[in-house]
Amino acid sequence: MEFNNLEAVMTQYAKYVIQQSRSRLTKDDKGGGDLYNSLSYNLLEDDQAMLVEFMMEDYGAFVDRGVKGKTSTYPQTSAALSPFQYGSGTGPKGGLTKGIDKWLRKKRFQWRDKKGKFMSYQSMRYLIVKSIYNKGLKANLFFTKPFVAGIQKYELDMGKAFAEDIRSQMVFTEK
Repeated sequence: MEFNNLEAVMTQYAKYVIQQSRSRLTKDDKGGGDLYNSLSYNLLEDDQAMLVEFMMEDYGAFVDRGVKGKTSTYPQTSAALSPFQYGSGTGPKGGLTKGIDKWLRKKRFQWRDKKGKFMSYQSMRYLIVKSIYNKGLKANLFFTKPFVAGIQKYELDMGKAFAEDIRSQMVFTEK
């Protein structure tokens, strides 16, 4: 079965989710980076169904849903929202240190200590990683909110397009 009308609506939906997700990342000062640039989608179709597959960097799930800290957590990163937690085996592993180190070197800034000397990247990385590990990462729902809003926005159009695709492929014969 061909889903021409449904494919058009699903493409609109996917483009909407990607555009809105990128907009939310930009508003949260995370635009233009690896996560922003990795957002994409594929339409998967067979004889019985059509699916939209969204892709992003692996750490996008942690940015979207947040990660609970070892000792405390942000209210936005509640137990119902995020299954991820540092120190439990369900949070980011090892990538935090490497990721922060890469980010520090990319941004090329350094803090000064109490004496006015520049801190080493290693010292800064340690302080940042320790803080994130204990406090967690606040959920920003850059992907979840557009995903849900897109379903609400295109839900009726998807149903109509699917019905039209079926109607256009029905064959009636007379005896």
